[in-house]
Amino acid sequence: MMVRIDLELCNGCGLCARNCPLGCITIEGKKANIGAGCSSCGICTRVCNRGAAQKEAKPPAGSVTCSHCPVQCQVQEGFTGACRRYTNIKGQLVRNRPLVTSVPKPTLPPPEIEWPLITAIGAGTEYPCPRPAPYIVQGQRGGIEVVTVVTEAPLSYSGIKVKIDTNFHIGEEGARVRRDGQVVGMVDTEEYGSKMLYIGGANLLTGKSGFMAARTIVDLANGRRVVLKVEKGSTLELQVGHRPVIDGQEDTTMRVGCGSATIGLFAYHLKGVVDEAIILDHHIIGLFSEHLAGQEVGMTYSGVIPAGRKSTRGRYFGDPGNGWGGTAITDPRQAIKAVDMNIARPGMRILVTETTARKAALFEVQPDGDVREIPLTPEVRMVIELIASNCEEARVSALYVGGTGGSARAGVTTLPVELTRAVHRGEIKLTIGGAPAMLLPGGGINFMVDVEKVAAPEAFYWVPTPATVAPVEYTMLKSTYERIGGHLHRLRPVEEVVAGVRD
Repeated sequence: MMVRIDLELCNGCGLCARNCPLGCITIEGKKANIGAGCSSCGICTRVCNRGAAQKEAKPPAGSVTCSHCPVQCQVQEGFTGACRRYTNIKGQLVRNRPLVTSVPKPTLPPPEIEWPLITAIGAGTEYPCPRPAPYIVQGQRGGIEVVTVVTEAPLSYSGIKVKIDTNFHIGEEGARVRRDGQVVGMVDTEEYGSKMLYIGGANLLTGKSGFMAARTIVDLANGRRVVLKVEKGSTLELQVGHRPVIDGQEDTTMRVGCGSATIGLFAYHLKGVVDEAIILDHHIIGLFSEHLAGQEVGMTYSGVIPAGRKSTRGRYFGDPGNGWGGTAITDPRQAIKAVDMNIARPGMRILVTETTARKAALFEVQPDGDVREIPLTPEVRMVIELIASNCEEARVSALYVGGTGGSARAGVTTLPVELTRAVHRGEIKLTIGGAPAMLLPGGGINFMVDVEKVAAPEAFYWVPTPATVAPVEYTMLKSTYERIGGHLHRLRPVEEVVAGVRD
């Protein structure tokens, strides 16, 4: 048994059973019971509110330590670890499925339709919807007849996903985002090294602050500077393609990775330079000597205990704030919670830095277990400079998100569902202002596009329905356009349209 249950503490709440990834735990007689196959992944010990689930000191005979992730499951003979990927077969961890070597050949559209004959920027819109799109042009590419249909489509189902490269804490996930006091979006889930906002969406566009939401989507998509306020959080000055300004401070650097990843990336460089390193990050703080990457380069645990909640070996969860690495730590001394002098020794040197390496401090362990800050050595400075040189410049970027699966199809075809099907089959290439669009799977025509790849500036508009207006192009073979019920009577040679614009 890899975990034991203290029956005096257990109240049979079932949290451990519901969270066990292997289904090893059952509730019998209002008490938890550990069955066969426990891998000591530690989930039950972390979710138990009463401390009843406790890890055993020694794994059972015949178990194998899995090193394929930081959890390090103790996998028993004939069983798998928590992720179910590897099985212990006679003392060897064997992957549960063979390597897949056959790759389905992608069904790519013909290259002639990969980009539009013209863009929809400046095309205008025909309204009401049954009218054909303002420009339906045809031309030859490599001897093949190609058609592009363009319109500036008003989209009520639209928004913009804003990516802010920063370690600064801007506010809680889900917090409302306001512009001039009106709600225009929310703080979205964070991505690697970036904070995310979602501005707009159909519910906000049709709500009380719809006009401001539409205006904000378009301002950001067109590269204008916008000031936003996160509820109970930061004031943001954002402009696509530029550095973010957060609470009046311009951020310059995007982190190289979380604290754990930074340890892994630079373990060989840290060894021999310091006895310990704490890399601060509000998601995962890295502790060098305890980390598996530290073990890989020959380190043994130093006895240093960092500030944070332990996740797995050498990985600790931090608390978000406006301090070092986006944590609540404002004084680097706070990063060192304690030093166990039964393991540590006087004179040990502990580096405290952050994932961008913009700030760093070096400490020396004293005989009584306290630490004293000392000047950075030249060798430490070299490592700090190395980490910093591998960071990218912080900037703001954005994806315009829209849906053209509704009435916006009428200007293209008399058979709207055939248009949707052909788009998803790759027979019709959707572009936005000449930029390739990422098509979302499933029903409808939902897409995302990098606003910085649109062919010309100021390509997006908003109308006080409220909705945003996006330049939409559908490019296909002429034979496809005929099959989907296109407005063939409105076809014009592309040369004629181009000549008219030039005149």
